[in-house]
Amino acid sequence: MSTKSTASNDRPLRVGVVGAGVMGTNHARVLAGLPGVELVGIVDPLPAHRTRAVEIVGCPTFETLEEMLDAGPDAVTIAAPTHLHRDVALACIARKIHVLVEKPIATSVEEGNEIVNAARNAGVTLMVGHVERFNPAVAAIKQAIKDEEILSIAITRVGPFPPRMSNVGVVIDLAVHDIDLIRWFTESDIVDVQPQLASAVAEREDIALLQFRTASGVLAHINTNWLTPFKARSVTVATRGKYVQGDLLTRQVTECFGFQRDGSYSMRHLSVGHDEPLRAELVAFLDAVRTGNAPAVTGDEGVASLEIAIKCLDVPTGSIAAPLRKGPRAVAS
Repeated sequence: MSTKSTASNDRPLRVGVVGAGVMGTNHARVLAGLPGVELVGIVDPLPAHRTRAVEIVGCPTFETLEEMLDAGPDAVTIAAPTHLHRDVALACIARKIHVLVEKPIATSVEEGNEIVNAARNAGVTLMVGHVERFNPAVAAIKQAIKDEEILSIAITRVGPFPPRMSNVGVVIDLAVHDIDLIRWFTESDIVDVQPQLASAVAEREDIALLQFRTASGVLAHINTNWLTPFKARSVTVATRGKYVQGDLLTRQVTECFGFQRDGSYSMRHLSVGHDEPLRAELVAFLDAVRTGNAPAVTGDEGVASLEIAIKCLDVPTGSIAAPLRKGPRAVAS
């Protein structure tokens, strides 16, 4: 249970947002529309970002974190660049403010653990923003494989080169979502990592084929890249009694079952909800703040997924393959 006194039932929960980029502005937009929430405002050092936040959300903005914290939020969501997560989170936690940190929780396992330990010692709620868990298609897959013996998982997450490059490659930017999903689906730790990485366009890896084995014996595979001209997000799970396939973009989930010796089987489309994943995530965070219950994605879980992602990158210098062809690949703008 949190030691911080949060909003009572007769007053709104005051929430602030750190970072007015695309994700942070989306956080503010959703929070502004939630019942029982008062959006304190959004902080960003860039005037253009603050202006956009005012235009889209119409909320107060702040230039510095201290200004926003002085406004007295009960909770804060952090959608700033990853290298700022540690310092921002620790500053909030020092004031006994509950925190949701976007994935990845930090730039290193050490920094992630520092955030986790600080939150635990302060008695505040810490949740990590692995929003894909709140995709209705993912929720339908999770429900379909409940109580099943999982044999293998295959996830594809590909798309075009991102318009706004950061200092990370596809493993931290994309695959960390699916590392978290593998751990969540199997409810087991990943104990073996076999990565194959290549750099075709970016300085860092932009192609990754990742193989895993969990402590429970499940084999898993992630295919991710920035070289596909369209976005694709798919998950397939093979269990002893079912084969479940989901498209995370169209939110269509199909279940094959009742396998017969003659090769026949039954198939059905599963019911999938329509909730906006970010809204569901923020509602779950605020519910944990109000109740003091464990959040949907704990800090420890966020650190564990980050640790596996970093292990995927822990390859000898120069071993990330370059393309065999000559000349740069044309990338659509």
